[in-house]
Amino acid sequence: MAKTRQHRIAVFPGQFDPITKGHLDVIHRGVQLFDELIVAVGINPDKKELFNHDERVEMIRYLLRDEPRAHVQKYAGLTVDFVKKAGASVILRGIRDVSDLRYEFQLAMANRAVGGIETVFIMTGEHFALTSSSLIRQVVALGGDLRQLKSILPEIVIRKLRAEQKTQPPTTDIASVAFTDASLDQPTWVLQRVGRHASQQKSYHILS
Repeated sequence: MAKTRQHRIAVFPGQFDPITKGHLDVIHRGVQLFDELIVAVGINPDKKELFNHDERVEMIRYLLRDEPRAHVQKYAGLTVDFVKKAGASVILRGIRDVSDLRYEFQLAMANRAVGGIETVFIMTGEHFALTSSSLIRQVVALGGDLRQLKSILPEIVIRKLRAEQKTQPPTTDIASVAFTDASLDQPTWVLQRVGRHASQQKSYHILS
């Protein structure tokens, strides 16, 4: 008698603040590997939130409205505890580069040791290898032109970020400008600290 194939459920956890096209790329590829993919929206107490928990869940549900095998849930606490409660056996993670790999390897080992949960890695699409939610939050705080991020952010996210940006002035004395590097097909942000004298000016180049 043939065995009934087990329903494979995976969890893709993250803060998603904000969700990017890089995250969506991992989700759309992940649903091809599993019967069900739960996008678990968590809280990182070490990071200041740009959008609250419910706002992030709402945006992601809207973006995945046509993806029947992907479901969005919010959670707090340990990821391994949520994974077990959800009836999943695998954590899905996206890898952008070798620096990600070291951190994710340690996290995967800990999740397996603590909860017996395996981790499956997906390499991010080449167009999203430089995407970082943390840097996007910096651009928002510094008053950057968010329209320049349309290649890495969904339109709904850009609209909400611009609305958020209008409610608060830049948090520091840093002005930001953006241009597109054709060789990377990515926005390249140049953040310049404006001092009282030209000698005090300093530029920071951030690849989003």
